[in-house]
Amino acid sequence: MKKVLLLPLMLGFQLALGAEIEGVRVDERITLGAAELQLNGAGVRKRVFFKVYVGALYLTEKKSGAAEAIALKGAKRVSMTLLRDLGARQLSEALEEGIRANHSQAELASLRERIELLVAVMNEIGGAKEKMAIALDFLPESGTRITVDGAARGKLIPGEDFYAALLRIWLGDKPVDADLKKAMLGQ
Repeated sequence: MKKVLLLPLMLGFQLALGAEIEGVRVDERITLGAAELQLNGAGVRKRVFFKVYVGALYLTEKKSGAAEAIALKGAKRVSMTLLRDLGARQLSEALEEGIRANHSQAELASLRERIELLVAVMNEIGGAKEKMAIALDFLPESGTRITVDGAARGKLIPGEDFYAALLRIWLGDKPVDADLKKAMLGQ
């Protein structure tokens, strides 16, 4: 009987500490500005048979539906910890491709300048190296902030609609990786 009770307690303790995916520590909770965010889900982005990065979604409250996660108000974070080296162009093109796949031409037109800002920041970062941690944060009072290994890079990108466009890269109808989408939604 004691063993049956001990296992759920041990699992609960392990979840409170976070998880490890492909050797990358994924925290259960983070602080972003004044908000405390919780891990909604995390998984591995694969392209063909290559493991590219560990992606994690942090929200103010857990959501299992993509539309609900995207619409949730407040601070948010998508983190990507690279499992292989990528060129700046590869990274920015992948983000652009994910946005294009999930938006109409009219929506893309309204996002164009901000997508260009995102590409400029990614190009400024240069080559992304294995184990580099890139975070795309939404700060409701100021917009999207990009950080690399904890240091802010480039200009803030305004608009909640822009961050929703970013989230659709992973959570949209045409996600970059369907298995990663499920993992980020805790499914």
